[in-house]
Amino acid sequence: MYTDTERCVRAVQSKDARFDGWFFTAVRTTGIYCRPSCPAVPPKVENMTFLPSAAACQQSGYRACKRCRPDTSPGSPEWNARADAVARAMRLIQDGVVDREGVPGLATRLGYSSRQVERQLNAELGAGPLALARAQRAQTARLLIETSGLPMGDIAFAAGFSSIRTFNDTVREVFALAPSELRTRAAGRGAAPGAGAGAAQVPGTISLRLPFRAPLTPDNLFGHLAATAVPGVEEWRAGAYRRTLRLPYGTGVVALTPQPDHIGCKLALTDLRDLTIAISRCRRLLDLDADPEAVDEQLRADPLLAPLVAKAPGRRVPRTVDAEEFAVRAVLGQQVSTAAARTHAARLVRALGEPVADPDPEGGLTHLFPTSQALAGMDPESLAMPRSRRTTFTTLVSALADGSLPLGIDSDWEAARARLGALPGFGPWTTEIIAMRALGDPDAFIPADLGIRRAAKALGLPSTPAALTARAAHWRPWRAYAVQYLWATEDHAINVLPV
Repeated sequence: MYTDTERCVRAVQSKDARFDGWFFTAVRTTGIYCRPSCPAVPPKVENMTFLPSAAACQQSGYRACKRCRPDTSPGSPEWNARADAVARAMRLIQDGVVDREGVPGLATRLGYSSRQVERQLNAELGAGPLALARAQRAQTARLLIETSGLPMGDIAFAAGFSSIRTFNDTVREVFALAPSELRTRAAGRGAAPGAGAGAAQVPGTISLRLPFRAPLTPDNLFGHLAATAVPGVEEWRAGAYRRTLRLPYGTGVVALTPQPDHIGCKLALTDLRDLTIAISRCRRLLDLDADPEAVDEQLRADPLLAPLVAKAPGRRVPRTVDAEEFAVRAVLGQQVSTAAARTHAARLVRALGEPVADPDPEGGLTHLFPTSQALAGMDPESLAMPRSRRTTFTTLVSALADGSLPLGIDSDWEAARARLGALPGFGPWTTEIIAMRALGDPDAFIPADLGIRRAAKALGLPSTPAALTARAAHWRPWRAYAVQYLWATEDHAINVLPV
C-alpha cells in the first residue's frame, strides 16, 4: 500500500487508525516517522515519505514519534493473509528466529539462500532481516522499559541485544531518548494500572497491553478457547484465558483478558529472553493483527451474511500458540464431543506433559502439553479410542516427531495440506481446521462441518458442501472468518464469552 501515495496521504490527513501497521509516514523536515493516525498536525504533503516498515524508517535515519509511538501499533495484517516467502519470513522474524538462529537459520527454514532472503525482504520492505529483527528488539526494549521495573541490564538481554552498549545506542537512535528517560516519561504519563512502569504487578510477572484494530468481538474468540480448554494446560478464571507456554528458552504462563480497546496480557516467564516470542504467539493466538474492516467489507457484500456481520463485527479466528499441539488435538477431537476431546487431551497431559508451576497460587495450570516426541513414544494401546483413530493419532505424532511433517508459522499452506491429506484418517475437515487454526490460512474453509451446514441452511445458503463451496467463492480470501460468523449462529459454549 505504501506505494499508493494518494491513498496514504488521505489516510494520514484523516488520521485513519485502520491503516496503522500497513505503512509508516516519514517526515523529511523533522526526521521522525509516525503511524497514519498520529494526533499531531499532519505535515505538508511534499514533506511526507511513505515506507512499508518501522525497520525501513529506522534504516533511513528516522526516529519514532514520541506522540503516536508507531512501534506500538498492531502488526501488519499482510503477513497473516499471505503464504509467500516474504510473509513466512516476517512471521519467523516476529517469532525471534533471527535472534536465535541468525539469517542463515531463517534462510534454511524458508528453503532459500541468505542472499535470496535479503534481496526479497529489501525489495518489499526496504530493510533486510537483521534490520527487521533490530526494530523488533527496540520495540521489546521499550515495552520492558515502560512496563516493568527490571534493571536496564536485564532488559537489554531480555530484548535480545548482545550488549548493554548496543542496547543503549539503539534505544537512543530509534527513540531519541536514553532508556532511563523513556522510563521517566512513562511514569510521568500516569499510565493505567498494569500498563506503566509504576504499576503494581505480581512478582515475577510482566503486565502489558496488546493493541488491535477495532472492531473486535471477543465472544467467539475467548469462548472457543475457554470451551475447548485442556485441564492443566488451559483455563478460564477471573475473566481471563490462561495457559502454559513452551518457549525456546524456557516456559511461561500467560493470562489474556479482553478489554474494550486492548487485550490485557500478564506473562510469567522462566527466561526473559522469551518475551518477544511469547508476545508474538499471544497475538497470533488471538488473531490481533487482522484487518477487520477489510474482512467485514468483503463478507457483508453477501446479503445473507451482512446481518451477521452487522450484529457482531470484527470476529477473529481463534488460533494456537503451537501448531503441532493443535494438530494432535484436532485428531483427538475427530467425531467426538468437545467434552470428550478435552478428556482425551487431559489424560495425555497428566501422563506425558511436563509439570510447571502456576505463578498464581489459586490457578489450576499444572503442565505443558506433551511434545510430539513424548507422544510418539507412548503405548498406542493406552489410547481409549477406536483402532482407526488410534492409527491416525500414532501416524501423525510419528511424522511430527521425525520432522517429516513440519507444521509451524513458516509452513507453506498448500504443501502442509498435501502432507496432512496423505496421512490415514485425515479428511478435508481435519486438514482444513488445522490450516485455519494452526497454520493461520485466512481462507481455510470447512463446508462439510455439521455446524456450518446447519447455519447455512438456516440462513438460506446452500447446505451441501459442493454448493456452499461454490457460493463461498465470493467470500475469498476470508472464508475462515465467514466460518466464525456461521458458527456464531448456534447456541454453543464456543460462542459465549465466559462470565
